[in-house]
Amino acid sequence: MVLLSPTSASISNPSSTLEFRVSGIPGAQGSKVMTRFGSMRESSQKVGPWRQAVMWTTENEYHSALINDPVCVELTFIFTRPKGHYGTGRNCAKLKGSAPIHCTSSLHGDIDKLARCTLDGLAQRSGGCVLKDDSLVVRLLCNKRYATANETPGALVRITVI
Repeated sequence: MVLLSPTSASISNPSSTLEFRVSGIPGAQGSKVMTRFGSMRESSQKVGPWRQAVMWTTENEYHSALINDPVCVELTFIFTRPKGHYGTGRNCAKLKGSAPIHCTSSLHGDIDKLARCTLDGLAQRSGGCVLKDDSLVVRLLCNKRYATANETPGALVRITVI
């Protein structure tokens, strides 16, 4: 959901900020594997669907000109907690005392690879419709966390023109 969608005229305004939420399971772009036919593909099967989710959200929520100015991008990746973090029986809704606070599992991916996939989904050269190129990102702030009670996995994205 776009909280503030800058117009084409205000895009060069230094205080222009775009915020939206992408739903889905964030995918980390990074390592490649060779197929048996000799071509290369992403090792994670989450990359394609995640990049598509980023592009779909921006195509439906952002209706302004491509940003062609330096930007600060803030990304908060949200993951569901594994069932093992919760108790059983009548305690199935309560977190165990041993449940980790921070999302550090390698299952969710490295934060830099999560950011790379998301930024590619925003950039025009990779099919996105928000940034002319992801090289315009001059400041990047990233977080990974577990979803709260009624939250679904995805990412919160804030782009501020500098």
